[in-house]
Amino acid sequence: MTTWAIGDLQGCYDETSRLLDAINFDPARDHLWFCGDLVNRGGQSLQTLRLVKSLDIHSEVVLGNHDLSLLAISLRREEDQARVNPDLREVLFAPDRTELLEWLRMRRLIHVDRRLGWAMVHAGLAPRWSVEIAQRHAEEVHQRLHGKQFGKLLSGMYGNQPDTFHPRLAGPDRMRAIINVFTRMRFCSPRGTIAFDDKGPPGTQKPGIYPWFSVPGHAPRGMNIVFGHWSTLGLSISHNTVGLDTGCVWGGKLTAMALDEDTPRFVQVPGRENGAPTVVRNLPHGRRG
Repeated sequence: MTTWAIGDLQGCYDETSRLLDAINFDPARDHLWFCGDLVNRGGQSLQTLRLVKSLDIHSEVVLGNHDLSLLAISLRREEDQARVNPDLREVLFAPDRTELLEWLRMRRLIHVDRRLGWAMVHAGLAPRWSVEIAQRHAEEVHQRLHGKQFGKLLSGMYGNQPDTFHPRLAGPDRMRAIINVFTRMRFCSPRGTIAFDDKGPPGTQKPGIYPWFSVPGHAPRGMNIVFGHWSTLGLSISHNTVGLDTGCVWGGKLTAMALDEDTPRFVQVPGRENGAPTVVRNLPHGRRG
């Protein structure tokens, strides 16, 4: 049995299918972790969503910012839904849209497997959050997202303020701050202020901010963390974290990593193009406990 973590799909169904073939995925034996952003931009969001949903009992999925955006758009007037890009519109007007969107809404912001020693989020964690603290804050959002008043949560999640999570935050501001950490964070300050405008690779950011996983003095995490969201970062292994968004939708690659092997093993297929899979073994940075 192998547990595979897979980077952002973003509606790239063909590439996802090729990656599952490349890792010889066997649902009777293997398990999949999807790092969020299943939809948008790739042109095949409906097929991708149907595929991942069909793998439900064989997988774990965390929500990304594009997934949450799709859910929010689905609550708007039909004429407004008709104005979104064709990729999302195909989902919104599909005959099985209700089933697909209800399934997506039930996904979570963090998945933790202490037996494996891995946690998964879409974007990142605030500097002062341990994995346990992150789970508690995620649960606050889950209770609202999975409840009857989920529309209020989704309609109130947009915006960059507050840009720093603080325990005293309440109401929509608190929910927005938690969601932004889990689904939009790349760089932040040591106190957790998110630098929303900095989206390039490390070294391109403004002074005084850091990649979320290497902020000086961040809380001990006690386990490895796999994440997506950051295509300009590419395949990244550092500080007990692995970034798997390798820009499939932008013509990069779609990447899977075996989580339960002592030596890092990555399998990649080209993004949006046909080609043989690339298997990467024994990278310079080993798995860190």
